[in-house]
Amino acid sequence: MGGKILVVDDEVHIRMLLEQTLEELEDDYDIELLTAENGEEGLDVIREEKPDLVFLDIMMPYMNGYEVCQEVREDSNLQDVKIILLTAKGQEVDRKHGLELGAERYMTKPFDPDEILEVAKTILQIKS
Repeated sequence: MGGKILVVDDEVHIRMLLEQTLEELEDDYDIELLTAENGEEGLDVIREEKPDLVFLDIMMPYMNGYEVCQEVREDSNLQDVKIILLTAKGQEVDRKHGLELGAERYMTKPFDPDEILEVAKTILQIKS
């Protein structure tokens, strides 16, 4: 199958947990896992690697997830990149804003690893 998933989060333990959660896809479906620790670095990786799916935190240094999402959506070369906002910001106004900016989904922390895996499979069209 192949493909790339990028995890962008400034909290190292969240990045590690997401990597562990998505390892199954790496092993079974030849998915490459990439990480970035802030929004600016995340945007650079998105532009360079063009991942199929990005799990993107909102509250990060240098550039927040909303800004990254907006930049990606405004770049015609990145239209195929799917973004899932994964954040502690659980207010409806935040969710609505994220979806309006072009995120595929808006998920809140703490998250269920099984749900993360299922969402990734669905978006990447992987049959279990």
